[in-house]
Amino acid sequence: MTQAESLVEYGSRRVIITITAIFCALLEIVDTTIVNVALNEMRGNLGATLTEIGWVVTAYAIGNVIIIPMTSWLAQQFGRRNYFAASIILFTVCSFLCGNATGIWELVAFRFLQGVGGGALLVTSQTIITESYPPEKRSMAQAIYGLGVIIGPTLGPPLGGYIVDHFKWPDIFYINIPIGIIATLLTLQYVRSPKYGEKKKGKDIDWLGIALLAITIGSLQYVLEKGQDDDWFSSSVITTFAVLAGLGLFFFIWRELTFKNPIVELRVLKNSNLRIGTILSFIMGFGLYGSTFIIPLYTQATLGWTAQQAGMLMIPSAITTAFMMPVIGNILQKGAPQQVLVSIGMLIFSIFTFWCFAILTPDTSVDNFFWPLILRGMGMGLLFIPITALSLSSLKGQQIGQGAAFTGMMRQLGGSFGIAIITTFMSHQNIVHRVSLISHLDSTNPVVQQKVQAIQHSNILKGMDPLKALKSAYAMLEGMVMKQATVLSYMDVFLYLGIMFLICVPFVLIVRGNKEKKKVDLSEAMH
Repeated sequence: MTQAESLVEYGSRRVIITITAIFCALLEIVDTTIVNVALNEMRGNLGATLTEIGWVVTAYAIGNVIIIPMTSWLAQQFGRRNYFAASIILFTVCSFLCGNATGIWELVAFRFLQGVGGGALLVTSQTIITESYPPEKRSMAQAIYGLGVIIGPTLGPPLGGYIVDHFKWPDIFYINIPIGIIATLLTLQYVRSPKYGEKKKGKDIDWLGIALLAITIGSLQYVLEKGQDDDWFSSSVITTFAVLAGLGLFFFIWRELTFKNPIVELRVLKNSNLRIGTILSFIMGFGLYGSTFIIPLYTQATLGWTAQQAGMLMIPSAITTAFMMPVIGNILQKGAPQQVLVSIGMLIFSIFTFWCFAILTPDTSVDNFFWPLILRGMGMGLLFIPITALSLSSLKGQQIGQGAAFTGMMRQLGGSFGIAIITTFMSHQNIVHRVSLISHLDSTNPVVQQKVQAIQHSNILKGMDPLKALKSAYAMLEGMVMKQATVLSYMDVFLYLGIMFLICVPFVLIVRGNKEKKKVDLSEAMH
């Protein structure tokens, strides 16, 4: 019996391990988005500025992305079960400390540590689930894991909105505690670690690589998260961190390619399928987190919906993805080409974005979103498992763990790049569309004059004097222009997202498949 076969579980043990791992993955990903709708409450309660409260999101993302590439190495050093359990404990304890924070920087510090604990939950749970299934059922195991990764960002806003509307903001952290305690106990009782080789001694540990990785990813994540707020490179802080990220990346690559026991094995990227897979994971993260960011923002800021209403809108998409995952897993098990499924997924996602482009108005109804979001759910279901399978299809042994870490990191970075680029692009497009719309509002135009006079007359009937009513009319007209410019900017985002995904389709189709049709065995991932 091989080591991989010895880790396969059956019956209730496999069910318990699967539920434990999927809940841990869900916990980690839900926490990336659940706080977004509570930021205003936190800001008022902690007396923080708008810039300071943004660090609650940024700190978690930085901690998260720094630790993901190191998970394979850390699991080998401490044993996968021990490392996974320790990460759950860190995540759970920091959840409690976040809820009890009395100052903004105290909360930010605990969010960073919570992100460090959460990063391991994302990648390690993938391997734990997969190794518990026999080879012929591992595509289905990927489908089960994919539920957490794809649905997590969608569940965050409605869950956070419900808690903020009905309870207090600390409760968004406290709900993690009972799940974390149960998951820790189940992990220690049921999860098994593969046997590793000899642990690295202190002198063999790539301490410089760890430091350079933290500097590079941390600086890059900071630039992406805060760049728009600080007007990008006009800020000396953003410029400094961008230079740090660039230099850090250069020296990190040099270190990892020359050190005997690198913290991240970059040579695995020589594999062409993994290189393609990391790019596709980046694009998928861009679309997944970008659309999860922009739709609630549009419905709340433009349509005036509550946080809970905006979050609930995404539920049909999540349910569709949940339905698609086992179906896609089953299709893959029967030998369907991964690149074909990815291409179909990208085509469907581009149709979703073009459909959203067509329906956006200053007063789009909830019914208009239903079918486009169903398509989004189908597209995401078709992307996650095939991209993972394609990325890892020609890797062997410990390389698979490194590959899984790369795809996980690139998916998260894709989301960060997506949100940063979308935010900056929209800010630019708002100005462009406003100037364009105002150029058509000639004050001598009879139609414009009639509109202003109608608003002025309405204001006079409400008790305003004529001069104040006129000023109010012009202010309202300006508001209407800005609202229309914002809607046009949202339309541009969906249009260009769709074009990006559509352009990728032919490139994905020409990717060579794995000729041997080897089953991807993630049970070897951290051996």
